[in-house]
Amino acid sequence: MMKRSLFLSTLLLAALPLMAQQSRVNIQYDPQRTEPEGILPYNARVLSPEVHDDHTVTFRVNAPNATTVQLTGSMFVGNNRQRPNFTKGANGVWELTIGPLAPEIYLYYIIIDGVQNIDANNQFTGHAAMPSFSMLFVHGDEPAWYDPKPDVPHGSWTTHYYYSNVTNGLRDLIVYTPANYNPKKKYPVLYLMGGSGDLTETWIMHGRANWILDNVIAEGKAKEMIVVFPNDQMVTRSHPQHTELAFPMIERDLIDNIIPFVESHYSCIKDKHARALSGLSMGGRMTQYVAFRNLDVFGSAGLLSAAIGLDETPAIKEPDVNKKIDYLFVGGGQYETGMMGRHTTLHNQLTELGVKHEYDDDAPGAHDLVTWRHLLYYHFLPGLWRNNYKWK
Repeated sequence: MMKRSLFLSTLLLAALPLMAQQSRVNIQYDPQRTEPEGILPYNARVLSPEVHDDHTVTFRVNAPNATTVQLTGSMFVGNNRQRPNFTKGANGVWELTIGPLAPEIYLYYIIIDGVQNIDANNQFTGHAAMPSFSMLFVHGDEPAWYDPKPDVPHGSWTTHYYYSNVTNGLRDLIVYTPANYNPKKKYPVLYLMGGSGDLTETWIMHGRANWILDNVIAEGKAKEMIVVFPNDQMVTRSHPQHTELAFPMIERDLIDNIIPFVESHYSCIKDKHARALSGLSMGGRMTQYVAFRNLDVFGSAGLLSAAIGLDETPAIKEPDVNKKIDYLFVGGGQYETGMMGRHTTLHNQLTELGVKHEYDDDAPGAHDLVTWRHLLYYHFLPGLWRNNYKWK
């Protein structure tokens, strides 16, 4: 009896490392790498997605009564948004293998008889003010620049709550502090906003901003900084007067509430040259609106896949604008809207006006986080505060 118990204990201990990955015990860069034993996540009916080391991916759906099953997602950007069909097996399980795919984090849905669904067997899902989606992690041979790296010092992020006299209610914001944050030292601050319907934590949950910041700072490509993720959802996105209402409201909330809160709780350099504002999509349009109406508050701005008309920000047209803004970045993805893209149009207008800025549209994505992660790591963060301004 003792030998049998010892044998069972040995088996359980040996199985722990295999079970750990499926159980999300550790934070890993390859959380969906195929297990040799094919251990299912807890309560899953089938293994899906199954990510192979050759970068192909197998999806499975247990839907014996379905007539059609298809896949759609950001992995098909640049390929006419194809929707490949699953094949039904004799056991009622539908299966599809695609790839190889470039290592990246993709978002996807499974369409069953015309109805869009998440992958019910995938542990990794995301959401915002839209239907939930599934996440696919295609790993490379080692952690990427947007992945957690065990040998890199990691910063911290903290959720705060404050009362807003703009929305007349309790709101939240997230603050990232670098790994070696020292309250006796003063730091520049980046205020980084999401897009339409995004959550306060979207940049961290899906944009991997905290890992990107850890890596880019550790690599010496960006300065140590505090990053604030405000909630920029001021009224429901479906409101017919959303822009007219929300843009002035986020301006007031930033100036009256968010910046004072952050600067009273953290060791910040209270100088326009040490404040930057940026955002993706709607957050980028808000950035242009707020930054160029408050050039005494913000010295730098980053517009990611975003732009509004120059008439809404007349300060851009002023002859001395280059003396008022330290760094302006405009960028987008190569699979967005080409020469008609808002960011491209703004880039051309700024060039014609002689407004100094950096521009890039080579990010390997469309209007999605593949693009915005790329722009953040490769362009905007390294471009901030390069000139070593003499902050007060």
